[in-house]
Formats: sequence, C-alpha cells, structure tokens
Amino acid sequence: MTQEIGGFAALGIHSAVLAAISAVGYEEPSPIQAQAIPVILGGHDMIGQAQTGTGKTAAFALPILSKIDPARREPQALILAPTRELALQVATAFETYSKQMPGVGVVAIYGGAPMGPQLKAIRQGAQIIVATPGRLVDHLSRNSALLSTIQFLVLDEADEMLKLGFMDDLEVIFEAMPESRQSVLFSATLPHSIRAIAEKHLREPQHIKIAAKTQTVARIEQAHLMVHADQKIPAVLRLLEVEDFDALIAFVRTKQATLDLAAALEAKGYKAAALNGDIAQNQRERVIESLKDGRLDIVVATDVAARGLDVARITHVFNVDMPYDPESYVHRIGRTGRAGREGRALLLVTPRERRMLQVIERVTNQKVAEVRLPNAQQVLDARIKKLTNCLAPLVADAEASHGELLDKLIADIGCSPRALAAALLRKAANGQALTLAEVEKEQPLVPTSGPRERSDRPERSGDRERRAPMPLAEGRARCRTPLGARDGIAARNLLGAILNEGGLAREAIGRIQVRDSFSLVELPEEGLERLLGKLKDTRVGGKQLKLRRYRED
Repeated sequence: MTQEIGGFAALGIHSAVLAAISAVGYEEPSPIQAQAIPVILGGHDMIGQAQTGTGKTAAFALPILSKIDPARREPQALILAPTRELALQVATAFETYSKQMPGVGVVAIYGGAPMGPQLKAIRQGAQIIVATPGRLVDHLSRNSALLSTIQFLVLDEADEMLKLGFMDDLEVIFEAMPESRQSVLFSATLPHSIRAIAEKHLREPQHIKIAAKTQTVARIEQAHLMVHADQKIPAVLRLLEVEDFDALIAFVRTKQATLDLAAALEAKGYKAAALNGDIAQNQRERVIESLKDGRLDIVVATDVAARGLDVARITHVFNVDMPYDPESYVHRIGRTGRAGREGRALLLVTPRERRMLQVIERVTNQKVAEVRLPNAQQVLDARIKKLTNCLAPLVADAEASHGELLDKLIADIGCSPRALAAALLRKAANGQALTLAEVEKEQPLVPTSGPRERSDRPERSGDRERRAPMPLAEGRARCRTPLGARDGIAARNLLGAILNEGGLAREAIGRIQVRDSFSLVELPEEGLERLLGKLKDTRVGGKQLKLRRYRED
C-alpha cells in the first residue's frame, strides 16, 4: 500500500483515507498538500495562500478525515465555501476520500435547495458539514447548538466569501462554535479584511503560500457551449452531427449518466459504450480494445473509470459534465492530441458553472472560446457531406457490377431511375432527415448563452431606473457603478467587494441602491479619490466594478 500511494503515506494520513485516494489514482501530493497536511495533522491553525487548482481541497480534507471520530454521530468539521457550486465540489471530494471509512457522513448545506434533506442528514449524525454562510446561518436560527461540537473549521476561498458580502454571517458562525476548535483559512489573496479575520479568530496560525502552476494544453482546440442541464443529451447528439471525429470520449460525473448517454447514442446508431467504476476489469479492457480497433467510436466515462486510458485515435473529448477542478479538466482533454495529432475538446457549461469555466481559463492560461449549437442548415449540410463521402467511392464500378440489377428493379417496381435513386438514398440515410424542413421539425434546442436560470432573474423593479436617489447623509459622497440587478448583482456583493478591497470599516459605507443597469453606493467624502484608486481593479461577479463619483445634476 505504501509503495502504491507514494508520498502520501509519509504524511501520516489515516490508512482508510490512504486506501480511498489510492483507489482514485492519487500518487504524489501537490505542493500545497505536502506542506499543509502535516500542519493540520499537527493540530495547528493555518493560513494557506493558494489559488483554486492547486489541490487545496485534498490538503484540508485528507487530514480532517484522518482526525475525526466516525463513532461520534455529531458534527465535527465545518467547511465554509462562498458558493453553492464550490460547496458541492468540496462535499463530493469528502465523500470520495471517506469511502473506506464506514459511518462517516457528509452533508452539503446551501441555498436554493430544500432544507428537509439537509436537516435529516444532520439529525442522522453527519460528521462533516460543507456549507455556504447564508444557508448555515438559516440553520443556526433554527438550532443554535448546531455547531457546538465542531472541532475543525475550514474557510475555503475566504476572499471570495468577503467579496460576496458574508462578513456578518461569518461572525454569527464564529460565535456559534467552540473557541477550542482548530481553524484553517485558505485564500488566493490576503487583503486587510482577511488578515483581520485571522488575527481575531485564529490562534498563532502557520502561514503557507503556494504559487499556482499554469497548465497549458498544446495542440488541443478548446471550446465551450452554454446549455441548460436538461438539454445536455440533445446538445451532444446535435454536436456529433457536425463534428468530424475518429474516436471520442465523453466525460460525465456519475455511473447513471454514463449509462443514459451511452444508451441515447446507441439509439441514434453510434457505436458507443459506457465505462464506469462498476464495470469489471475484463469488460473495461474489452471496451478499450474495441475503441482502439474501431469496433467502438465513442466511450462515455467517469473520471475514475477513464484513468490510464490511452487510445491514439481519440480526436475529440466532450466534457458533458463540468469537472470538479482544473486538474481534472487538463487530464480529461489530454486524452486527445496524442502522438503529435491535433485534438478538439468541447465543454458543456450550465449557467451556474460559469465561475468554474473562468477558473479553468485562469489555470490553463488559455481562453476557451464559446461556440453555438449547430443550426438546422449546418446539420443538413453535415448529413449530406457524410452521405456523399460514403457513396463517392462506390460510384466508379457500380454501374458495371450492379447495372443489370438496377434495370430489373426499375422494371419490377415500375418507377423511374430517379425515383429508385431517391428511395435508395432514403434507405442509406437510415431514417435521418435529408431536407431542411424535416431537420427543422426535429427537437428544437436553444443554447443558454446569456439568459439566466429562473433563480438568477432579478425581481421586477417597475420604475426602478427612474427613482430619484435617496438624500445624502453629511460627510458622504454618492458613487455609481455600471453593475446592476441585470448583472446578477445584489447589495451584499458590492458591500463585500468594497470592504475586502477598500479596507474600510463596515460603518463607513452608507446606503447601497441596486437598480437594473447600475448601482449607487454612499462612501466617505474624505479620502474618496484615494479609495476609488484602490478599487479601480476590483471585480464583482467577474465584471469590473468601475466605481465613479456620481454627478446628480
């Protein structure tokens, strides 16, 4: 076991955790893991300065799982994350790493989901809570003793948490936990507000700083498509109509998704198979051999099942489900572009996953261009091209070998040569539509580039744009940002960003009025220009704040 997992064994991780990470193919710890794991196992508070994509989730998850007691059916570890997406990713990682630890329960607590299942998981004794601050405060309002048994606290992406305006919620959460807990804070940057939290709530923390290593993927053309989650299978089928591929691997997250997509592909006539962790090794080998020799053209796989898969004829990778981290993305698309060949990678992105797309672009230092779903004309052109390529080699000696049969069929059926050729074309097309009208009647599919999901839509504002600004308090100046409700911005997002980057106290900021296409913020008149200078590069929700003094004349 020790030799199989290399450097992880030397870090003092629990044997059951080592077995789990060995099963998913982890071999050597990343720099942040090698430095952070011994510190956390040693019981020290810690500040880790590390970007997303450096392996920091395992850096805190592995030692925490090594220290919790599965026999105690109560919350022992709390991981706070700024967004629902990150909370789900972290919870999934904990579930993966604890697979060899019977009795360990993990619950993800976040807004936009029913509280019932979350409350049930807590009552059943989940030891690991992964939560967004806002929803956790909602739970605390129902059960103030919820966090009274917490021994380990992790603030993941603390700077993002403050940018989203969670400072007040964090204070409520800190007060609800024992002071004797061990606390770990991860942040890409360490502005004044983060250092203030560390000074107040961490005890003699050790500092670890890791620079993110840029990963590049040469020879691979990358693109992404915005699509709703329930449109993924139709989107894949439409994309395959126009993509000129030799062999393709499609990545999804779950065993069921491999089966569903593979079945949909087979129903459309593609030579496809599923590959997941439940498939026996001998069957896995048969699938890979079939992909190599051309009996299969598409494999639908999970990350774990595809580990070590190396097939030179793979020209395309479809990321049907978003990977959990940038490293997984790089490993996935590395399945193509082998042996000096060109490769193409397509990523399907739901509206909630835009943030992870930005992280992937930052870590790989490459822009993943957006593409549109093929329209009916493009699908028709692709079908005709495939049919042409199929028939062209047969034409040269067809009349000599089958001319007499053709004459017989025309006579027996009683039709013209043109009518017979059209019938044979229909048969060769295997039921596919070959006219524009027929293609347009097929299932319509509209990509979601821009429109928000229902939960992201701003509330109706009536005459919000025309409302007069509220009167200014003495000593304050009103500033304007072009970010508003239509950008998905709320008042607390602006508050958090200004607190985080401007180094102001909470009481220094006055009213914040969010309109549809802009927002107004009241700031101290004294030192305003200097403050605006500090905020000039600030981004909120991925967009520049561009805060300027507001002239009301």
